Amino acid sequence: MEQLTEQEIFRRNSLEELKKLGINPYPADLFEINASTKDIKENYERDKLSYKNISIAGRIMSRRIMGNASFFELMDSSGRIQVYIRRDDICPEEDKTLYNTVFKKLLDIGDIVGITGYVFTTQVGEISIHATSLKVLCKTLRPLPIVKKDAEGNVFDAFSDPELRYRMRYVDLIVNEHVKETFIMRTKLINSIREYFNSFGYMEVETPILQPIPGGAAARPFITHHNALDIPLYLRIANELYLKRLIVGGFDGVYEFAKNFRNEGIDRTHNPEFTGLEIYVAYKDYNWMMEFTEKMIEKVALDLHGTTEVKLGDKIINFQAPFKRITMYDAIKEHTGFDISDMNEEQLRDVCKKLNIETNASMGKGKLIDAIFSEKCENNYVQPTFIIDYPIEMSPLCKKHRTKEGLVERFELMINGKEIANAYSELNDPIDQRARFEEQVKLMEKGDDEAMFIDHDFLRALEYGMPPTSGLGVGIDRLTMFMTNNLSIQEVLFFPQMRPEK
Repeated sequence: MEQLTEQEIFRRNSLEELKKLGINPYPADLFEINASTKDIKENYERDKLSYKNISIAGRIMSRRIMGNASFFELMDSSGRIQVYIRRDDICPEEDKTLYNTVFKKLLDIGDIVGITGYVFTTQVGEISIHATSLKVLCKTLRPLPIVKKDAEGNVFDAFSDPELRYRMRYVDLIVNEHVKETFIMRTKLINSIREYFNSFGYMEVETPILQPIPGGAAARPFITHHNALDIPLYLRIANELYLKRLIVGGFDGVYEFAKNFRNEGIDRTHNPEFTGLEIYVAYKDYNWMMEFTEKMIEKVALDLHGTTEVKLGDKIINFQAPFKRITMYDAIKEHTGFDISDMNEEQLRDVCKKLNIETNASMGKGKLIDAIFSEKCENNYVQPTFIIDYPIEMSPLCKKHRTKEGLVERFELMINGKEIANAYSELNDPIDQRARFEEQVKLMEKGDDEAMFIDHDFLRALEYGMPPTSGLGVGIDRLTMFMTNNLSIQEVLFFPQMRPEK
């Protein structure tokens, strides 16, 4: 059994005392709210008559008990405001228990209360609420961390340990108010993208999370079992193949904000569960998609910040379109000195050895090139840059380049040394697609646990005809990181994956 702290025992005793006084510490009846702290602070000076009878609820975050009159700080979902409470106002009859016993002795920091009253300005000019009634709405049994600031703005007793913050996000959101702003910005970011897509008439859709074949990306899947059908199923690693089926079905443009799952490591830019955005537009190619993408990212920056220049750590990232473009081979040559454009697998292994890049027998030509680029090149692209024209071995779902032998029409958008987006001129030749899938099977047989399965139903769909199409995938979590000045993916996920609690 969990050992209770002295403070937790004290709060449980207060809970029982409230019940003895006939006060339900967890009432079920509705408490009507007609104001918020943000609304009051922004509008009271312009329209004082509208704040003569307000009703507000929130947590007690601090108190100054001063005999028969006191001040406390109330925090609701929009901010904090000072409340002035006087014994004879909330206890107009002879019985003063609500103030003398309940408020002064049985309520604690963190408890949730409802207040009615009117707004006024104190002698020192602080907008405050004069309480005329107080109702207990929730008695808390654990104390909040008390984060304090001195007159110079120095913070003491901060709730800053990442392990605690991510595991107890509910506490993090209460005591570190800037954290809430990150998630508000995340929602605004998603709405900005959705608004952009909808302006073109593209349709938001939903596709399966449980899939018989994990397709659309090179990644290790999570596997589960469906008891009724007695078959293995895989958690979605990407929604690409289902969205392209819808293009076959006749939609001109479809998109989805999808929860994807990849059975891989956890670090500052990876979480096994993440949000991926994918969009597919018929009769377009990757050149069109590059312009579409940079305008979308520029719009997001403007909608969130009112400027295309966004602070990220000690850098300023400029999201103004157009973005720089460079081929993958040129990027590798620029940063390693090696021209790998005509090299075979053995020559690439030799280059990796010279560059001190670790390889293994399961890595084919595509993975070797990807390793060279990942380790020696990508960190150099801080400002938004399109890496274009990839080797065919790296892109089994991508159309061959129209003019460059051995390449495909693909780009990745790099920001701050990390991939943010990936896009193709989509492969719509079913015979070529089958051959590419068969090459993936060979890699799987060599031990590549990220190689793609053959999706026979997707090949059948392509045989019915998919128009020329361009597709784009965007990592929403990483884009949110860079738009909110966070360098860890755990900061933009409400509940990141954690090791089991000890």
